[in-house]
Amino acid sequence: MDEHVHTVRVTLGWALLGIVSKLDRFDASWSAIERREGQTLKQLKAIATVRSVGASTRIEGSRMSDEEVDVLLRNTDISKLEDRDAQEVVGYFQVLDLISESYADIDITENSLKGLHNQLLRFSDKDHWHRGNYKQHSNAVEASLPDGTRQLIFQTTEPGFATDDAMRELVAWYHYDHATHPLVKCALFAYDFVSIHPFQDGNGRLSRLLATLLLLRHGYVWIQYVSLEHEIESRKTEYYRVLQQCQSQRPGENISTWLAFFFDALLNVQQQLLHKFTASETETQRSPREKAVLAFIRNHPGCQSGQIADKLAIPAPTVKRILAELAVNKLVEKQGSGRATVYYLV
Repeated sequence: MDEHVHTVRVTLGWALLGIVSKLDRFDASWSAIERREGQTLKQLKAIATVRSVGASTRIEGSRMSDEEVDVLLRNTDISKLEDRDAQEVVGYFQVLDLISESYADIDITENSLKGLHNQLLRFSDKDHWHRGNYKQHSNAVEASLPDGTRQLIFQTTEPGFATDDAMRELVAWYHYDHATHPLVKCALFAYDFVSIHPFQDGNGRLSRLLATLLLLRHGYVWIQYVSLEHEIESRKTEYYRVLQQCQSQRPGENISTWLAFFFDALLNVQQQLLHKFTASETETQRSPREKAVLAFIRNHPGCQSGQIADKLAIPAPTVKRILAELAVNKLVEKQGSGRATVYYLV
């Protein structure tokens, strides 16, 4: 079924419709989880926030690990944010926090998007001249490669009238299209926004924040307890490849490949969230030491095995054995290697 939606084409085949159906059917399970899991949700949200901030800023070139992000956000002194990575991390955190707390009150208008952009870059010294305003110069989407070089992904809408018109049309379409499925609208808005690239910088980060904002506004409130940004970071090469593939057909491109990527990423994080609660139910069957280790990691995401051993007074070899078993059972996630290895709940 090939349809024109806004300025693009979409082909909603059975595979895509099946994923949309799975995503929507989760609502019934989520309502029961929300009623049952008050304190756990607070902890999950805190962990997801750190992972989202770290992942989204790393996609754009930041070098801060999740552990470093967590430490920064716990001890933030905004008067001393001299490092660019720290400035971007704190800006992203504050916008994500604002969206989480006030998404129902943030309307989708050009002024609100400019306000979110201004907040996103409020601590960034290099961006003070353009934050909150549409771009004045041409910009292109580039990917940061592991070797430090950058690769051109696609050209973007020209500054001036072209960008003004494109953003006005995007916002108008979003408000007046009541026939398109909400998930398609969220995915399409994020895609077209990053394709226009309306601001001089910060477009990638803001597009991912807007995806979360739109999902929340359409009732997918579980998204704040997982990290869509972390899922995208883990598939960064695929993320840029799909964007590039769709962009090569612009204008009037078919974005079904992007929809498939976006929906699959959502389905993955949704299943990860469900797994967390399934795992918490089986946690009661574990030994006292295993429960203690899980509780410590829950309260200290990004901790090391030595810290766990010291604080819980459990022999270090025993802690390492427990961590290995928990990792095999996908209850904890191991990041880094050697002395830099840290652990998070899955």
